[in-house]
Amino acid sequence: MDVGYSNTLNDHFSKSFVSSYKAFFMEIHFDQLLTIVFTLFAVIDIVGSIPLLISMKEKVGEIKSFKVTLISGGLMILFLFLGKPFLQILGLDVKSFAVGGSIVIFLLGLEMVLGHEIFKGDKNEHSGAVVPIAFPIIAGSGTLTTIMSLKANFEEAYIAAGIIINLIVVYIVLKSLNYIEKLLGPGGLLAVRKFFGVILLAIAVKIFSSNIGAIKR
Repeated sequence: MDVGYSNTLNDHFSKSFVSSYKAFFMEIHFDQLLTIVFTLFAVIDIVGSIPLLISMKEKVGEIKSFKVTLISGGLMILFLFLGKPFLQILGLDVKSFAVGGSIVIFLLGLEMVLGHEIFKGDKNEHSGAVVPIAFPIIAGSGTLTTIMSLKANFEEAYIAAGIIINLIVVYIVLKSLNYIEKLLGPGGLLAVRKFFGVILLAIAVKIFSSNIGAIKR
């Protein structure tokens, strides 16, 4: 093969690859992805759950970080793709579920800001590290409700990407519990929890206002 032709072919391939790469990222709406990532991060509240996680670690001896992350992620992905057919069986739609979910999200945010427990989870220490950490602490009713609520405003691909990004964060936090506790301190953990509580309240209002009109019609 002629060397000049080979170089031309390689240049063409490189340019095509770069063009495709740029086109792919230009089609991604990073603002939507960031909204989903921060919404799920606030609802999962893995940082705010660090005191509870540390307490459970002392009780059970060890938290199986990878197993907990895998199970909670599986629940979220399963609910993302099969949640809608399940709602249809019950005679509901995503918009209605989004309104109901926004109320749950609002209460979660209120709980974080005020510091009063509204949702009581199963804290049975004999059920092991996977339960109740994977469910309901990480992939609890609030998280699953939020995933369904997000489907009313965003594409499934973006929500799935947001779930994966949050699962990476969850795994890192679970593996670094002791270090994070020393780094933030009690005051830092409280400040982070209240900050994300306010974000949740704003997100809940947005989801409610954008879907309540469709139900009225």
